[in-house]
Amino acid sequence: MARWTSCNILQVAPDANRLWQFDAKGGGFVLNREQKTGIDAALPPRAVAKSWSSLWQPKLNVAWLPPEEVFLRVIELPKSNFEETRSMVELQLEKFSPLPTAQIVWTIHILPGAPRNKEAGAETTSGELQSVVVVIVSRTAVEDFLGKLEGRGFFADRLETPLLDQLEMSPPAEDGAWIYAGTHGKDSALIAWWFGGALRHLSLIVLSPDSDCAKTLKEQLSQIYWAGEVEGWLTGKPVWHLVADPVNAADWETWLRAVLNEPIKVTHPLPPAELAARTAVRAATAAPGLALMPQEFFTLYRQQFVDRLWLRGLIATGIIYAIGVVIYFAATDVLGRKTHAVLGQVAQISGDYTNALQLQARYEVLKQRQQLEYAGLDCWKIVAEQLPPDLNLQRFSFDNGEKLSLSGVCTPDQIGLISDPGKFYDAVRKAKLDGQDMFDPIVVEPLIWNQSGNIISWRFTLQLKHSEEETQ
Repeated sequence: MARWTSCNILQVAPDANRLWQFDAKGGGFVLNREQKTGIDAALPPRAVAKSWSSLWQPKLNVAWLPPEEVFLRVIELPKSNFEETRSMVELQLEKFSPLPTAQIVWTIHILPGAPRNKEAGAETTSGELQSVVVVIVSRTAVEDFLGKLEGRGFFADRLETPLLDQLEMSPPAEDGAWIYAGTHGKDSALIAWWFGGALRHLSLIVLSPDSDCAKTLKEQLSQIYWAGEVEGWLTGKPVWHLVADPVNAADWETWLRAVLNEPIKVTHPLPPAELAARTAVRAATAAPGLALMPQEFFTLYRQQFVDRLWLRGLIATGIIYAIGVVIYFAATDVLGRKTHAVLGQVAQISGDYTNALQLQARYEVLKQRQQLEYAGLDCWKIVAEQLPPDLNLQRFSFDNGEKLSLSGVCTPDQIGLISDPGKFYDAVRKAKLDGQDMFDPIVVEPLIWNQSGNIISWRFTLQLKHSEEETQ
């Protein structure tokens, strides 16, 4: 049961559909919900349908076959493992099957019981026997039943019969016959004959409502009693037990007392919910291939489940893609509208923006002119302050507000006034304005002078510092 997380048991009754939902807990199944729907109504999809979650939370769907379609036969076989027991039953299947083996589906169920030895006259052997219930159903009936379930939206993993769960009770403490009234209808009963702690025989009694029920019941019980004595499984006088609900108990108790003239012990059958819980445990622990459902239906349902998952996955992917496309186009439309609005605003302010650019350009030109004028005056002031009185300055050049070029002539004895440290060249080069260097101390062209006779021509060029910083 470890691989199942939930189990659904469906009973298709003549008047309604009953669905029990069980959750796997504590090594068993606990009833979660019980629902009842109309006979032709669809079952709740969320309860019975399988989806992606079923891959990691497997769900077991089990349907009860109508009891009137099920044929039960009990046989005794040597105790062995399950596969060998199934093979032994298959070899004898044609002997007790009511239909040709090609037209049936069948399974077996081994009932618990005390080990027994084979009996042959007065001699005994050590071979232990086991009681095996063979369940046989017409293939046509199974296919029709599965078609009805499909119409209600229920795709079964297994088909079971609750009669096995009634029979699988602990072996009774006394020999006797247990009559399960109403198993195949109001006027029918299944009789289980228990002797020696094991189930020896199963009999089905069907009464006609148009005839004398007591007389018919007596005739059928006499035939079963006689057959049991001949076959040897009726080894003593049975104790009679009637298992019936209050609706059927009164009639059947009256008929049995009139026929048998013996005490009848009346008990209530297992409640449907408890029967469903027993079926869930039995179905969950059974071998995967041991079921009354044809293999081709199991394969078909499995393939349909996989196809549904693929289809739902594709539909979900398509929906997500469509939503993504809608979001993309919606976002594109919104951004497009915002872009058009911005372009409209740009068109409205483009004239003002152009005028502002022109004004800014004019302002920059005027500002530059003003700076050049003040820079030229500052350079002239510095030169005038630092020029020695006896020195002859021939050329003062201020190029584009960036470079100051000075040149002149002097006598050989006057060259020191220009070139010596702290003198004219050095004083102009290191001049400051408002505490800042007026000229760039790095970009410096050296003092150049040439002597021709008693005349020395000198010149040098300085880079204004503020002009370079503005350029950067």
